Amino acid sequence: MTTSPHSSMETHPDLIDMRARHEMAERAATTPKAQAVETMALLTGLYLAASPWIAGFSGLSTLAVTNLIVGIAYALLMSGGFGRAYERTHSMAWAACALGAWTIVAPWVVAGDVSTTRSIVNNVIVGIIALLLGLAASAAARAPRSAGSNRMR
Repeated sequence: MTTSPHSSMETHPDLIDMRARHEMAERAATTPKAQAVETMALLTGLYLAASPWIAGFSGLSTLAVTNLIVGIAYALLMSGGFGRAYERTHSMAWAACALGAWTIVAPWVVAGDVSTTRSIVNNVIVGIIALLLGLAASAAARAPRSAGSNRMR
């Protein structure tokens, strides 16, 4: 069986497109801005998970559990998203924005009396930071894709 040079796998359009997306993801993940957003988001998520014990409102069990779960989810969602699944990073960043918004309103929404000044201030500040980092990740994920789609037209 002979193969012609036109049937080579290296020149297949899907393979070329996958390589281009991978190279774009590598460039986006190695920028200082992307690395800073990713690192700050990881730290924000870890702080949110530990915040009931750091800020001293761990006796409020429903909010403590909520912060623990949301903090771990946020840290996992935002860490490593730029390089691993660049096409889905835009959606993951919007999900992170939703977690940040939830963190802001959680002291008033969760069951029980959790409306202490310490818990409200902590959740509002951390929620705003998480929301802003999610928006920054969303903007970073969206910018190269729109530039690439304009180039293909």
